[in-house]
Order: sequence, then C-alpha cells, then structure tokens
Amino acid sequence: MTAYLNAVGLICALGEGRAEVARKLFAADDSGMCAASGWVPERSLPVGAVQAELPPLPADMATHQSRNNQLLLAAAQQIDGDIEQAIRRYGRDRIGVILGTSTSGIDEAGRGIATWLREQAFPADYQYPQQVLSAPANFLADWLQLSGPAYVISTACTSSARALLSARRALDMGLCDAVLCGGVDTLCKLTLNGFCSLEAVSAQRCNPFSQNRDGINIGEAAVLFLMTREPSAEHSIALLGAGASCDAHHISAPEPNGRGAQQAMQQALDNAGIKPGQIGYLNLHGTATSHNDAMESLAVNAIFPDGVPCSSTKPLTGHTLGAAGALEAAFCWLSLAADNTAQVLPPHLWDGQPDPALPALNWATADTRLAPASSRYLMSNSFAFGGNNISLIIGDAP
Repeated sequence: MTAYLNAVGLICALGEGRAEVARKLFAADDSGMCAASGWVPERSLPVGAVQAELPPLPADMATHQSRNNQLLLAAAQQIDGDIEQAIRRYGRDRIGVILGTSTSGIDEAGRGIATWLREQAFPADYQYPQQVLSAPANFLADWLQLSGPAYVISTACTSSARALLSARRALDMGLCDAVLCGGVDTLCKLTLNGFCSLEAVSAQRCNPFSQNRDGINIGEAAVLFLMTREPSAEHSIALLGAGASCDAHHISAPEPNGRGAQQAMQQALDNAGIKPGQIGYLNLHGTATSHNDAMESLAVNAIFPDGVPCSSTKPLTGHTLGAAGALEAAFCWLSLAADNTAQVLPPHLWDGQPDPALPALNWATADTRLAPASSRYLMSNSFAFGGNNISLIIGDAP
C-alpha cells in the first residue's frame, strides 16, 4: 500500500508555511537561530524559536491551552482546506490523528508547579490536561471533532518519524482512510536544562560533523501531514519506505559503530524496494554532538559506500526533538514539491572543517541539484535516546 503525503503544514525557526520555510531552507538561512537568556540560569544560548504570532485556541477549549497546541494549530490551519475535504470524503470517524511529542505542555505545567511551590496554590490558568503526553492528539481531534484513532507517540527524538510510520500502518490495517500525522514540540526550561546537564548544548550555532563540533541547539516546531491511500491532484509524494530498530546500547549515548542506524536505513531501503544508489538526498540526524555524528558517519558510509548528497538541517532550526523526524521529512517533501523548480536541496551549513577521524561524506551545497529520474527518492534519519532509530524514504510514487 502506498501512503501519500497529500498536504503539509509546518512552522519552525525558518518561518511559517511551505513558501517561507522552503525559501529559507534552500538558502541555508540561519537567521532564526537567536541567542536567548532565561531558559538556563546564567547562560545565553542559541535557540530555534518560532517568532510568528501564534493563533489563539477557541475560547471553549481552555483545558487545551498550551504553546504546544498553539504551534500545532498554526500548522493545521495551513492545510484546513485539505482537512475539510478529507472530512467530507471519508467522514469524521475514518480520520485518525497520530502525532509525536516529547514536551507536550510541560512548560505551562512547570510554571504552574513553581507557583504552587511559592503560594501553595496553582494559577487560575493551570490545567492538568495541558501536560499529559496525549494532549496534542486530544486537542486536534477535539478541535476537528474527529472520532477515529487518536494518540501520541513519545520516543524522544524519533517520536514524529515513528508517528508517520504508525500512520501508514493504520491505513494499511484499514483502521482509517486518512491520518493527520506529524509532530510538535515546544521550547521549555525542562528540556534545555536537561540537555545542559548532559553537557550536550553548544554556546554557538551548532556545527554538525565538523572537527570543532561541541553540541546541539534546541528548537521548536510543529508539522502536520495529511496521509491517505490516494494521491492528491497536484502530486504523488508519498512515504515509500520506513525502517525502525532499537539497539538499546545506552540510555542516552548511541551505539558507537552505528549498528542500529545501519539496520534502520537498510530496512527502509528494503521496505521501499530500492537500492542505496537510488537515493538522491539524505537528511542526516546530524545533532553536532561528538558521539552522534561519529556514529552516523560510520553508518552512512557503510550503507552508501559510493556516497550520497546529504546535509544536517539542524543549524537552521535547532533540534526540535519530538518534532524533528516529521520536520526533516517535510524538508524532503519540500525538495520534491513542484514549486522547487530548480531542484535544489538543503545545503549543509558548517565551518567546512571535517573531522579526520570520520569517513568523508558528500555534502550538499547551494549548487547541488536533485538528479533527474523517473522516480526520486529522499531519505531522512532520526535517532533517539535508548538506541531508538528510524529512517524514512519520501519520494514520488510510481
């Protein structure tokens, strides 16, 4: 079964909507990465914050109020025409909602708990449902009055990539006729302080795969795809392959040789029925931490011994955690879209100083073009704590 990605709404540090995000993505515009204080005590750090004004939630949905849900609403409103068409075609009980997140509304919860510790009372706007991990799916299903399956996957940085894989499975099993799938995560103190405690956060814009790399930047984003079994009238972009593995090497460190990452990429290729040489571009997980980049370099070199154009887009958006898998799949989607007439790919933004200890990769530049082919295939990698690995292949369906 082919799972078509008929529409996409997205918002991140690059901007809001397909046109703005694509323009800045292909120009490697990192202006959305800005130093900010207040997240971590006595430190100013680059973060990929969304600067756009977010839509308010309807007045009768106060229990859903959180920045996370506002980001999701901003993405959903971009494709509301496609969603309404799907509702008319399939019915509200045949549309599922499968999302990934790692933060949900924990930032609002943190502020509420801080108030309680000071005053022994929660603030008037504190709502417990804000912080449960299922909150984004509950909100979207309630807002659209959908009664199909609705749930959230939270597997750290693979959450939304796994949501796309699960959405395809839901269609294949006949549970739904359409699925709203993707992910959303918001900047919050808990996340930033947690990564700082791991000594994994860079004080500069992140520098993936450089010998000078020294950690990640954190960002926020929301991405929402409409997935169905039928192509849209405008294109036939689809999720053609997916691979998942869990090497369980360590609670936070990746398996050093990239064994699990290799398994996920090979599974995705096998699932799509294609060879490594048919992949036209690879969006790397590329967090700019020492261990992740080393592991991924080894894995990519093993799967693509002849090379493949690749880049990490995290210097442009920050690491959006539970939203990253869907966001970077969306970047592949934008690379295939009809309005990308020049066939450009996301360039790799770094200092150009490779790590001599790592295999050399084929970096996409501003001059790199997607090779013309009857079918175009792009891969996106997502790797998470606990050795949780996902690779997705987005392409033109035959």
